[in-house]
Amino acid sequence: MTFLSILFALLIEQLKPLRADNPVYGAIKAYAVRIESWFNAGQVEHGRLGWLVAVGSLAIPTALIYWLCQRVSPFLAFAWNILIVYLTLGFRHYSHYFTSIQYALNAGDTDTARRLLAEWTRQDTSGMDQNDIARLAVEKALVTSHRHVFGVFFWFLMPFGPAGAVFYRVAEYLARAWNEPEHMRSEAFGRFATTAYYWIDWVPARLTAAAFAVVGNFEDAIYAWRNFAHRWQNETTGIILSAGGGAMGVRLGTPVENASKLVLADALMDAGGIEAEVLPGEEPTGRALQSTVGLVWRALLLWMLLLLLLSLAVWLG
Repeated sequence: MTFLSILFALLIEQLKPLRADNPVYGAIKAYAVRIESWFNAGQVEHGRLGWLVAVGSLAIPTALIYWLCQRVSPFLAFAWNILIVYLTLGFRHYSHYFTSIQYALNAGDTDTARRLLAEWTRQDTSGMDQNDIARLAVEKALVTSHRHVFGVFFWFLMPFGPAGAVFYRVAEYLARAWNEPEHMRSEAFGRFATTAYYWIDWVPARLTAAAFAVVGNFEDAIYAWRNFAHRWQNETTGIILSAGGGAMGVRLGTPVENASKLVLADALMDAGGIEAEVLPGEEPTGRALQSTVGLVWRALLLWMLLLLLLSLAVWLG
């Protein structure tokens, strides 16, 4: 049932993509703002309590409904699984941005690509050249695919089922919503959300990186993961991007994400004349965006194949 639930949800999303501005997500965003206004008194423990209320009030009812559906009919539980996976997956939430940026770069329309990237990432992209645009788009796509696809897969496969998928997606959103906005960055309220999501995502992030390595250039992916992942400001992001970039043969890392410590190919010798570590790969271009699409799809097929084999083993056993 788990394999079929994910398969049907993916097929439905291909036919009817759920946009990021859909009413369900809008309601959850409004709910997160309300929870923050209720509990935020400037202390970490208030953030912990608010996080538990927000996550529990969404994940627990999901589990209860699934349990009731199982009691009534397996087909009803199957339908509930498909609905939750469809709502929590985001394989094509932002694909229109990525595809449009790819077309713009291929056409040499740097201004349009820069504008689309700014809308997608909400960063200042003025002055970026084509390589910078391609690099940032690839990084955003890899991190987004992990948070909206592979992380959801992992927690859906846990015994919690659909509640696990909701648990992961809500935790991921709270870690962003309570820390990334300008007025929240210095707040103690969001620290627990960041810490909780770090541990919730600890295993899924490494499995995603491993999948990228298996379906890409394994040797370069593992080398970059081992030697450069820790140089990103965010460890989880570093693991995903270093492995993903190594798998594609693309050098990732920007001033935004940490490249201040990365040694590029044009700096082979350090101040003492000793050869420095070089991040493998080439500078990203518009072609890297197509490579990213292929890498993510191959990783997705790998996950589905492993899940199918596991499901068959359980069924035959």
